[in-house]
Amino acid sequence: MSMNIGEAATASGVSAKMIRHYESVGLFPEAVRTESGYRQYTDKEVSTLRFVRQSRDLGFSIEQIRELLGLWQNRKRPSRQVRALAQAHIEELDDKLKELQSMKATLEHLVHCCHGDERPDCPIIDSLAQDIAPAATVMHEHAKTAGLRPGRSARKPS
Repeated sequence: MSMNIGEAATASGVSAKMIRHYESVGLFPEAVRTESGYRQYTDKEVSTLRFVRQSRDLGFSIEQIRELLGLWQNRKRPSRQVRALAQAHIEELDDKLKELQSMKATLEHLVHCCHGDERPDCPIIDSLAQDIAPAATVMHEHAKTAGLRPGRSARKPS
């Protein structure tokens, strides 16, 4: 049975926009098209889209999903490869969790230090305005933000 992109999106839980994106990055093969140019999908392709969606729901990257798809499609693969990939992802999630907890602690400290009254003095704003040298930034190696240092107070340098 063949279905169009809207039907495949509904059946898989992946939006039509994301299906087109997965095709464009080579994660998912380009669909067969009708003579009028409409994409057509089979049940097998919808199953693959569900696999991708569930992998994304667990936070796997596009490259990790590409690898998982290869392992899923190789029925002779050793499960230790799948386990190793999942274990590495758990470690990445642990690192992200620590980073988020540190950001939360910093923000909680700043909120605690802010009087929240009519005065203009605000340690939250002061901290955001600080010019911190990149070498002094204590962020996780995968972080893409700079400025506040997680777990650090908003005190100005002496």
